[in-house]
Amino acid sequence: MTQIVKVRLALFLGIILVSVFPILIKMELASGLISAFYRMAIAACILVPYALFTGQYKVTSIKYFLLSCLCGLIFASDITVWNIAIQSSTATQATLLTNLSPLWVGIFSLVFLKIRPASNFWVGVVLALIGLVILIGYTVFINLSFDMAFGLAVLSGIFYACYFLVSKYTLEKVEVIPFMAYSTLAASVYLLFLNIRFGEQFFGYNTQAWSSFLVQGLLCQLAAWLLLGFSMKHMRPTRVSLSMLSQALVTALLAVVFLDEHITLQMVMGGCLILLGIAATFKKKPIFG
Repeated sequence: MTQIVKVRLALFLGIILVSVFPILIKMELASGLISAFYRMAIAACILVPYALFTGQYKVTSIKYFLLSCLCGLIFASDITVWNIAIQSSTATQATLLTNLSPLWVGIFSLVFLKIRPASNFWVGVVLALIGLVILIGYTVFINLSFDMAFGLAVLSGIFYACYFLVSKYTLEKVEVIPFMAYSTLAASVYLLFLNIRFGEQFFGYNTQAWSSFLVQGLLCQLAAWLLLGFSMKHMRPTRVSLSMLSQALVTALLAVVFLDEHITLQMVMGGCLILLGIAATFKKKPIFG
């Protein structure tokens, strides 16, 4: 099997595994906050000892060690607010809004990195915003009746955009295993204190909930992000980001089958415009002119 086939297969499998996560959270077997902790802690319990045992724990400098840990804190914040958004709305809507992250990447690149996006980026922004209005309903925007789930889902996309920018920079100098080990450990410690602060229950869950925690930690986090990290290491970031958009579609299909979520024509039209808008930001040739 050639290297390019391995990278593409890793990306495909990683997306499938990540797409299962919103379905598990929407089942509401536990709170979004404690689910985020067990997702990261279970992955860390496997990944950190493996990195130590195999000697794959070294980074090039303190700077990249701290950046790896920072990525963990950002990612933990991302999945926490995303979990709450999923449980407060639908798995489909929360996933679509979170997938606005590539647009935030472009905006942050312009503001903080002084990288001027191509004209296609702004075309994509307009399409995505129109899709957002259709998805949520224009009356929400007219009346400014945004609920907490909407705000948290958008915030999740902002966190993921930050994670994507920092992790891409870090992975240029750090291998996947040490990066994942330190970021996952940092996320686990952060979420541990956050759960203690809000008085979450760590034990007393039923077998179904513990099974869900294991799937989230071993498959949705450990396996999925090792695969995606491998892809990010060997593919252009634009291709990885564009491919990740399919997560929203896979999650929507799974939600219909396992959660009996009702997908309306309005949601389909809005979701398609959002995905089309994000896809337009990665097109090399100008769409107009």
